[in-house]
Amino acid sequence: MLNHFPDPAVNYPHRNRDYFIAGFTFFCVAVSLVIDGSASPETQKQLGVIAWIFLIGLLVGENKEVRMQVVVAVAFATAGEHFASIYMEGYTYRFGNVPSYVPPGHGMVYLTAVALARSRLFLLNARKLAISVILIGGLWSLWGISGIPEQGDQVGAFLFCIFVICLFKGRSPMVYLGAFFICTWLEVIGTAAGTWKWASIEPVFNWTQGNPPSGVAAWYCLVDAVAIGFSPKILNGLQKMNNWYKTSLSK
Repeated sequence: MLNHFPDPAVNYPHRNRDYFIAGFTFFCVAVSLVIDGSASPETQKQLGVIAWIFLIGLLVGENKEVRMQVVVAVAFATAGEHFASIYMEGYTYRFGNVPSYVPPGHGMVYLTAVALARSRLFLLNARKLAISVILIGGLWSLWGISGIPEQGDQVGAFLFCIFVICLFKGRSPMVYLGAFFICTWLEVIGTAAGTWKWASIEPVFNWTQGNPPSGVAAWYCLVDAVAIGFSPKILNGLQKMNNWYKTSLSK
């Protein structure tokens, strides 16, 4: 079950860059979402420009594999935002749109999950962090279906079960752990600031849904899994096209 967890006996390297990426993104998420809680559409656009600049700057120090993962994550998450928010109305932003800072924001969030996953702190304490996440998320999910909160959260409990399965059966548990922390952070702040709101009744199965759902990190794990799974295939395809092009020129 823990085959893909790191060995705590290994002396993993300490890289300040990983902690900078995480700290910077946590800070930017909090500031931007609080600002957007009462901002105008014009301010949203300005936040989008800033977010793209920040994302590009953070990617300068990454290798081509991570950069491609971020590209895939941004593309997949953006399509998912339009489907889940605008079409399905599972949650809605203040202006009924997908704010311009959301696509680059997803890139920064994914990069933060990767940075935390490879950080010495996470690698040395993977099992402890997993237990803490399960306890926190489990209690949150149980509270959501206990009947105590006015807005129940059947969706959150279901998603949390999916998250736990991904954590112990998936091939990138450290990225999922990182995703839990940054995603929970942004969901709690975003909903508290009124930047977006989750529908009280989920539109497909008519289940109750928290604001935010307790297991919402599972959706971000899906984005992470797609980014990790498809980026090597895309890079391989691009390499083959490049080789074919060079061969064609040499003939």
